[in-house]
Amino acid sequence: MQESGMKDIEFADRLGVSVGLVVEWRDGRSSPDEAMRSLIQSIPKLSDEPGLPEESEEDLAELIGSPAWYHRPAYTDGGRDFGNAAAFAFEADVEVLAREATQNSLDECLDRTRPVRVRYTLHELTGDALAGFREAIHWDELAPHYEVAATQDQKVGRVIDAGLREMRERDRLVLLRVDDYNASGLTGDDYETGRFAAVVRRQLDSHKSVNGAGGSYGLGKATLWATSRLGLVLMNSTLSEPHEGRTERRLIGRLDLPWREVEGMPWAGPAWFGRPDPHADRSDVARSWWADEESVERLHLTRESNEPGTSFLIVGAHDVASLADATSAEGDVGEDEESVHRMHKRLLEALGRNFWAAMTASEDGQPLLEASVRTLRNGVEIIEEERVDPRVTQPSRSRALQAFLNGTTVESLTESGQVAMTTVPLNVPGLGGQKNGGVHRAVLLVTEADDADGRPNTVVAMRGNRMTVRTSRVPDLALGTNPFQAVLLVGHAAGGEDPFADEAEAFLRTSEPPEHNKWGQTEELRMRYAASAYRRIATLTRDTNRAVRELVALPKAKRRGATDRLRKRLAVSGRGVSRTAVKARMPILDELDARIDADGSWCVTAEVKVPAGGDAVHLTPVAKLDVRSGPRPTVAWSELVAVRNCELVDGALRFEPGARNATFRGVTDVSTHPVRTALTGLVVELRTEQGEKP
Repeated sequence: MQESGMKDIEFADRLGVSVGLVVEWRDGRSSPDEAMRSLIQSIPKLSDEPGLPEESEEDLAELIGSPAWYHRPAYTDGGRDFGNAAAFAFEADVEVLAREATQNSLDECLDRTRPVRVRYTLHELTGDALAGFREAIHWDELAPHYEVAATQDQKVGRVIDAGLREMRERDRLVLLRVDDYNASGLTGDDYETGRFAAVVRRQLDSHKSVNGAGGSYGLGKATLWATSRLGLVLMNSTLSEPHEGRTERRLIGRLDLPWREVEGMPWAGPAWFGRPDPHADRSDVARSWWADEESVERLHLTRESNEPGTSFLIVGAHDVASLADATSAEGDVGEDEESVHRMHKRLLEALGRNFWAAMTASEDGQPLLEASVRTLRNGVEIIEEERVDPRVTQPSRSRALQAFLNGTTVESLTESGQVAMTTVPLNVPGLGGQKNGGVHRAVLLVTEADDADGRPNTVVAMRGNRMTVRTSRVPDLALGTNPFQAVLLVGHAAGGEDPFADEAEAFLRTSEPPEHNKWGQTEELRMRYAASAYRRIATLTRDTNRAVRELVALPKAKRRGATDRLRKRLAVSGRGVSRTAVKARMPILDELDARIDADGSWCVTAEVKVPAGGDAVHLTPVAKLDVRSGPRPTVAWSELVAVRNCELVDGALRFEPGARNATFRGVTDVSTHPVRTALTGLVVELRTEQGEKP
């Protein structure tokens, strides 16, 4: 058959069958019976090898038509969906998109000896470039559906209306493409169970192929459509395993609109951009197609190599969070031409904050992930491609993880730059109400903090693919504790050698919500384990905090920890004049944390914000008691310690040159308290050498 050289239409005519049946034989979906095989054998130049001659893309276009939009007809029972409920699980936020899309790429890693490469490309189209793209996606076919959907007084309708107005009034459209390489690609049949159907055809189908996968709900892909004002995503996939004898340039588009009635015809919601499927019950059902290079280029879906993976093109991308940032900084300005610059910056920050660990490798190893962001305008690069470097975005934490991967950790911190390691037990519950599933040893790493890491004295926890799941403060630290960062590696992130790593992965994965940003009680956890299973996580958190405190400080005496009640009794003096302080380039108190010691003294930790030029100002911390009536009495310090970016000289703070924040700690002298501590609050002020408040 393969040697016949006949086209499908000619072959069907010779055999007296339909073209659709011939295409079905050629695609391997069915086989001719014995009688038909005999007839095929009688045709000259045919052998008895299975299969039929492959057609070119042009031949297929002749047979089954060019790509077009297929809209799902309305439900016959009168039901109406006014949007994709899965998309409402997430905000239209590029940080959420970066978490979910990059996590999905990591979960689909093909060769685990090499990193998955993920690239985000923002592309602003205007003028002729926009007109060419609209022609490529058959905009004239879509426009009537969009116009009707935009008039609906529903959330989806209002979002679509804003996207249409942006394109009409400003002749502008933003595309956001997510490419991954060394990934599986959208393999499998168009309709049957597989990666393709899970992403393109189905909702709430996770279809994860690895035990340490980050996702579990099948909701993450919805962030792609949630980020599009037009509800439109196009896909180009290079497959890791052939489908229909091919691997490159498998294209499909999906549009999510609300129920609508266009020219008297009701439509259910979703639509697909593809070739008509000759095998479907309806002639206008669309399936994926194998595109030529020119078509892929016109759709802005050209991939840089034939390495397996998928490119998702979000049409009409927007970022509500970056717009809020711009409005708060510049007034009510809406989305301006610099929005792509803000989105570029937020994508970089999100990738660095959430995937720094996946991008960290040992000295002689490969990371799990490489990620970058670039921005184009009408095909011209306006912001060069920037690769996310974890040593820049998270220097302390990446140093800690690299020391663990290199095997250079220590048992206790004695020198600057060291990384201390210990283990923390996680008692994994048994499935189905069984008492225990085993004890997993999570790995805890602690090192000194760097300014670039953000807020110090926190624990970042992760599992499996090393995406940050949660970040939490360590409470009840001893006075004088140097700022630190801690990393908790659980499950496969701890090395995978623990005999209960698989059980820990499954347990924690079940305890995560769709956002995968914490561990706690979920309905799935209750059903698979027991109603009290979440308490194992609370115990892990408690034991982790205790282990951190043991590594970073030795307690001087038994202390009573701070409670939320104490926070209401703290005040930072001078916040009301912060505008004046900034004008005068004066440092100001930014945050205050405290506890009452066993002897009744206040133990405080204060964060100071230092504006440009403010590092030359010397300020003296002053403690006052906030009493119920009368003036606030000043109390003395029994201990005052400079912790970070500052030093104390004769009781005054002197800031390091160029510092933008600093930390100091102090303990009040209880002998100078005129009233019992339990009856007071605490006010901390910074005063100049002349005794004035900044």
